[in-house]
Amino acid sequence: MDRIARIIVEHSRRILGVTALITIVAALMLLRMDFNADVAAVVLEGNEQGETFKALQAEYATADPINVVATATTGTFRDPESAAALVELRDLLAGTEGVGQVASLVPDVNPLTGQAITPEVVRALPAAALEVLLEQNPLADLLLDDEGVNTLVLVTPADDGLSVARTLDDLTPPAGLELTLSGNPVVFATVLDVLSFVLLFIPPMVIVLLVGTFYATIGDRRLSALAIFPAVIGSIWTFGLIFGLGREVDIVTVIVPIFVIVMGSADGLHFVTHFQEEAETNRDPVARVSSALSHVGVPMILTTISTAAGFLSLLATDVQPIQQLGLFAAIGITFAGIISFFSLPALISRLTIEPRHHNALLGPRVTAGLKRLVRTRIPALTLGVGLLVFAGIFVPRLDVNSDQLFFFKDGDPVRVAFEKTEELFGGATPLAGEFVYDPAAGIGGLADARAAAELLEAQPGVREVFSVADLSTRFPELVEGVLAEELVLPLGDLVSDDGLRFVLFPGDFDSDDLQGWLDVAEEDERISVLTGMPVVWDEIARLVLRAQVVSVSVAFALVAIMLFAAYRRLRETLVSLVPIALTVLTLLGFIAASGIQLNLLTAVISSIVIGVGIDYAIHYVAAIDYARAGGDGYVLRAIDRAGRPIVANALGIAIALSALWLSPLKIHSQVSMIMWVAMTVAALSALLIIPALLPREGVRSE
Repeated sequence: MDRIARIIVEHSRRILGVTALITIVAALMLLRMDFNADVAAVVLEGNEQGETFKALQAEYATADPINVVATATTGTFRDPESAAALVELRDLLAGTEGVGQVASLVPDVNPLTGQAITPEVVRALPAAALEVLLEQNPLADLLLDDEGVNTLVLVTPADDGLSVARTLDDLTPPAGLELTLSGNPVVFATVLDVLSFVLLFIPPMVIVLLVGTFYATIGDRRLSALAIFPAVIGSIWTFGLIFGLGREVDIVTVIVPIFVIVMGSADGLHFVTHFQEEAETNRDPVARVSSALSHVGVPMILTTISTAAGFLSLLATDVQPIQQLGLFAAIGITFAGIISFFSLPALISRLTIEPRHHNALLGPRVTAGLKRLVRTRIPALTLGVGLLVFAGIFVPRLDVNSDQLFFFKDGDPVRVAFEKTEELFGGATPLAGEFVYDPAAGIGGLADARAAAELLEAQPGVREVFSVADLSTRFPELVEGVLAEELVLPLGDLVSDDGLRFVLFPGDFDSDDLQGWLDVAEEDERISVLTGMPVVWDEIARLVLRAQVVSVSVAFALVAIMLFAAYRRLRETLVSLVPIALTVLTLLGFIAASGIQLNLLTAVISSIVIGVGIDYAIHYVAAIDYARAGGDGYVLRAIDRAGRPIVANALGIAIALSALWLSPLKIHSQVSMIMWVAMTVAALSALLIIPALLPREGVRSE
């Protein structure tokens, strides 16, 4: 390492110049920052059910509607006054910029007289005449609840549903009405605000917490800041690359810079800690850099590869958002590793670093406590058995959370609105499908579609199935106009060249019920397809479970191969893998025990933890090997060298990710809890169990 250290120090100005230039270019790319708040689009890509749903939407030129539940504060919508307020709302919604269609309980025109229906007309109607008017609406059964107090108004955006949802959220309803908004566009509008907040405010808070934690163990403010310098710059490079490629930030990839900052800081921390140690005995910057790289250079390379491998294992999954998270996080970790090995030594060699400070809050206490614990195998045995028992109890209870609003906290207004819409009208996101139909058959060819709909309605959890076939007996002239494509109902296109679009409104259903509907659709020749966001999320749940198994297996395999290639000894490879295996089992047990369960983000944490947690074993084993030449007590000397940075990094990641609790999204606080458990267990397992697997002379006093 002497030669590399000399090159770095002698060419430090050039190295820092190149680093600064790349950073400036990456920062300029941030001006191209863009967000993709369309959660549906994120999960539709790259899976069979998602592609099917997109194809159906394209065939019938349909868009996600905004569900507006209007609640009458006095009386019911069968009363002229409340009905008149509903007409005012209908006109207000129809006049909103960006709105394409509005499907309301009260139609625009009286089908019997052709008269335009205005609030004044409705107020002048007797109650009986109003009842007759409402019965003429072919969608009345779908849009009014049993008590008549709540009605569903379907607003279809002409183009930008997100903009329309934001506008409607600020809408002041007519007197006598209360509004509740739900639907995918409402979710997207909320998510966009959250993405902006998470990306702009959470990373700075993460940096503050990380530096504070490092300072508690290093005792030097400047070195604490330098420790995260590679990770912060690596994060800027990563997002510069993302935006430079024209990619958008979505609900999953928004956490990439946070992962890069907290997990890419390990190498910088180990380097500055060892550089600080050398400052006590050597004033030559080349010698300091050489000594630090001799101790941690190879482990830094290995940990960069192992952490990147943990993220790259996510490419083996079938879920595109998870693949993108893995790819960009791995790139960011690689950037941080390169900066840690070259740019950080170049920078620190040009600074005047004083000998180690002795005012660290945790450092001396940590090393002293660890030395006491490793002198016998009892603490390691107790920890290992306890973790195995915990995992054995809870891992079998691990399940997939198929809730499509899993990222929102309980009590969030979006979740409450969806639950209200589902309770009253059978789902804020109904399913869609297509019946086989030959347009040449005319109205007489609708019987098969109606029979197929009745079969679906007989299934558990199905509230109602609506298609143009439902109107054939009550409104034959209307249906003939729709079939001839001369009329368009407020629900959008319902007829194509070879089929009829239908909408399935679910009631209270579970995954088994949903699978039963899909089985019926697959077996019945009268049904071409049954799909929708509930079907897509159910498919995502299965893919997530598969992703958990595949990514963990791939991550373990990659890390094991890398360790064996580096150590060329089976024993050290297996010893390094034991702590991380215990960590993953404990982590999966905690996810089950806490009720979090697996979702689009928590399913990938295990693979990430493998890549990050193995870093502690790598640095610890490297320190032990380095100290072995000094005779007995080499584990104790290794703790002096590696104990502080390992504990500091584990605490730093856990404490820094506590900033995710500021995020309005539920999944971010879940990630914080999971990483607290993972990093604590990973560090303790490495520091206690690895010495227990080694000969006793390693902990014998000198």
